[in-house]
Amino acid sequence: MTKFIEKEAATRDEAIQLALDELGMQRDDVSVEVLEEGKKGFFGIGAVQARVRVSYEEATPASEAKAFVDGLLQRMGINGEAFPTEGEDGQIILDIRGEDMGAVIGRRGDTLDAIQYLTSLTINRGKEEHIRIAIDTEGYRAKREESLQRLARKMAGKVLKYRKNMTLEPMNPYERRIIHATLQDYKGVTTYSTGTEPNRRVVVAMERGARPQRGGYRKAPRHKNYAE
Repeated sequence: MTKFIEKEAATRDEAIQLALDELGMQRDDVSVEVLEEGKKGFFGIGAVQARVRVSYEEATPASEAKAFVDGLLQRMGINGEAFPTEGEDGQIILDIRGEDMGAVIGRRGDTLDAIQYLTSLTINRGKEEHIRIAIDTEGYRAKREESLQRLARKMAGKVLKYRKNMTLEPMNPYERRIIHATLQDYKGVTTYSTGTEPNRRVVVAMERGARPQRGGYRKAPRHKNYAE
C-alpha cells in the first residue's frame, strides 16, 4: 500500500530530509513531489516555506521476507530473486528463481531449509503472532516429498519381506513427518523416530500383531500413533 507524508522547511532538500528522517528511509526508497518551492523573500519578508509530499510503500511481512532473502542471496554470491505469494492462514510463500539454484537447495535441501529458518526468525522477531514462512525453488519441495514417499513405501516393503526393522538416514522434522504420514495406514508396519537432532532418524518396523497372510501381512486392529 502506498502512503505519503508532507513536510515543510526553508528549502526543498531540508523538507525531504525531514521526511526521510521521520520514516527512517533512504532517498531511493521514496518518491518526492514538490508541492511548493521555497522562497527566501527580502530580509525575510515574503518568505515561503518549501513543501514536499514524500510517498513510500508500506512494508509488509511479505515485502520484508523478500528483501531479506534477496539480500541473503546477494551476500551468498547467488544470482537469484525471491517472489512472494500468500498462502493459507497468512502463510508467506517465497519462490526463489535464478540461474544456479542447486547452490540454493544444497545437500538434501539443507541450504534451502537454513534460508527458510533464518527468514522465519527475522520476520517473526518482535511480532505477537507467528507468521509461517515457506521457501522453495524449482519445485524442490514437491519433488522431495514424492521421493520420500517412494522411499517410505520401499522400506515398508523390505520390512515385510525380510521381517527386519529399517532405519532411514537422518532427516529434519518436516521430512520425518512425510515418512510417518505415508506409512500411517500401511498394513503390517509402524514408524517411530529415534536419536537427537540433527541426527534424528525414522525407524520403519514390523507392527506388533502382524502375521503372514496371502498378499502380505495382516495386523491386529488398533490406532497407530507415532512421534517425530
